[in-house]
Amino acid sequence: MPVHLLPGAANGNANHQQQSPGAAQTPQQPLPVSPFSLSLQQKQRSFLTFGFGAQSGGSAASRRESHVNVNVTPTSHDASSDTPEIRKYKKRFNSEILCAALWGVNLLIGTENGLMLLDRSGQGKVYQLISRRRFQQMEVLEGQNILVTISGKKNRVRVYYLSWLKSKILRTDGLTDQQVERRNGWINVGDLQGAVHFKIVKYERIKFLVIALKDSIEIYAWAPKPYHKFMAFKSFGELMHRPLLVDLTVEEQTRLKVIYGSAEGFHAVDLDSATVYDIYLPKHTQGPISPHCIVTLPNSNGMQLLLCYDNEGVYVNTMGRVSKNIVLQWGEMPTSVAYIGTGQIMGWGNKAIEIRSVETGHLDGVFMHKKAQRLKFLCERNDKVFFSSAKGGSSCQIYFMTLNKPGMANW
Repeated sequence: MPVHLLPGAANGNANHQQQSPGAAQTPQQPLPVSPFSLSLQQKQRSFLTFGFGAQSGGSAASRRESHVNVNVTPTSHDASSDTPEIRKYKKRFNSEILCAALWGVNLLIGTENGLMLLDRSGQGKVYQLISRRRFQQMEVLEGQNILVTISGKKNRVRVYYLSWLKSKILRTDGLTDQQVERRNGWINVGDLQGAVHFKIVKYERIKFLVIALKDSIEIYAWAPKPYHKFMAFKSFGELMHRPLLVDLTVEEQTRLKVIYGSAEGFHAVDLDSATVYDIYLPKHTQGPISPHCIVTLPNSNGMQLLLCYDNEGVYVNTMGRVSKNIVLQWGEMPTSVAYIGTGQIMGWGNKAIEIRSVETGHLDGVFMHKKAQRLKFLCERNDKVFFSSAKGGSSCQIYFMTLNKPGMANW
């Protein structure tokens, strides 16, 4: 079977000798192993790079237009090896890409019309796993053999078994029914409908699933075998502010608090006392805000937060007090913001992708678009980041970035 669903094998390096619709052309002469799957095109020329200790290919005028101050002076490192690269998969998707999650080295992709798997380990083949179902958000838990999703017309929280999805790939590759799993492939979490967002957080070997509904927050805990499912743990209903974004922080390894974002600001729920209180309400904005991201800062015992909304981010603690006299300011209104494994925060705007330090908001580097385009963050693992273009015309595509290059530690 060409798809290798191996946890931990995250480099995706392969030398491929065959061609498929999702793969690039392979030369006749043998080549050394490429650091990217042949389903990727050459390094993207549609972005101009600033910062990262690299000499930019753009003019000084282009840098002035970006409205961000970035060090573009080359360091002693080789610029070509220090600069993160953006590459694009050749496969074009006819449906809007809404979410994605890594499963081993491969990429599960959720769209308006179904669930697919992009084989990053082989020839770039795309497998259709589920049709005619909208997938809004997803996360893989390989140790539990599950894919957690918000999906369907009613926005249910539905869990799919990875072994069942794998059996659909095996069947696609022509194996007999005796070799594939026959059991029911999914189970709903409770009877929840209208889910907006979820977050999975591990605490003392327990995995908590925090779910934002239209006017409430539900918390489930994973029960291992023989139950092997999420079971109801806590419920907080009739919230004054409708949750749009949820997270769970563990204060000093003992106290659990839900942090959530709404159109009015950011709020907290103490799980022990069920107390709900505001931690940050912007006073300088007019009308509703768009919360992007809640980051629990590393090495803060779960007490310090970076709250990103609209085109800025603020540093507060879990009691709502400002902890740093810093405002993280993006160069433009981002469409997506995400905290990534390198200890940085990324913002995707129509004109540029900005990468900043999560601790200080310092701008580490910028990818300027040669022409404006709307991009959406999909998922990340360690130093690998996946994002997609919005559906323009008839199709959209997936981009792939690797940040951990030689010399990057000097940012």
